[in-house]
Amino acid sequence: MRLRLEGKGLSALGIDRPARRGVESTTGAVLLGLAAAVQQLGGALATGDSVTANADAAPSTLLQGARFVLDSVVYEELLFRGCLLYRAVRWLGPWRAIWLDAAAFGIHHWFSDGVLGQPVAMAYVLVMTGAIGLILARAFTTTGAIAAPPGMHLGWNAVTRLLFSAGPLGAMRLVHASVASIDPDGAWHVLLSVVWPLSVAAAVVQGCR
Repeated sequence: MRLRLEGKGLSALGIDRPARRGVESTTGAVLLGLAAAVQQLGGALATGDSVTANADAAPSTLLQGARFVLDSVVYEELLFRGCLLYRAVRWLGPWRAIWLDAAAFGIHHWFSDGVLGQPVAMAYVLVMTGAIGLILARAFTTTGAIAAPPGMHLGWNAVTRLLFSAGPLGAMRLVHASVASIDPDGAWHVLLSVVWPLSVAAAVVQGCR
């Protein structure tokens, strides 16, 4: 609505050239989906556990989970890339806008993840979720379109939550033999939960230059 009041269409957000935008979105989904799969399979390897199909996963449960993932991605992308970042780039320039958007994305997850008031958890969520926000914001400014960030966001969340059952949805398509999700301790935890996501973020940001 605000774009219309300014005399601009959805093309201002890069909603144009469907073939190109489809490639950008699909590529982003595949890349971030693979990165999420490496993290989850690494967790199983680190703990010596196995991954198996969830025989109790009803189609209706999977459908509800898919809808939750899709709704949350669409909401967050429209809010943080389609609204905040689009305007911040105009006001602050690309890099200041990217860092602002990443920080806001991290802070938003203090509330959505329920960690407000827990300083250690808040710091972790700010850094790690902010790193993902940095990837998504950089993809937006590089392509000039909102197509790639939702694809990347959906790829990560779908693989993590729907495929490997890690997150608030509980047991979905795949589960581990011992528990619903794997969280290794010690050096493996740091490697998979901190070093790997930050490395992916750094690689994507560098690749978008």
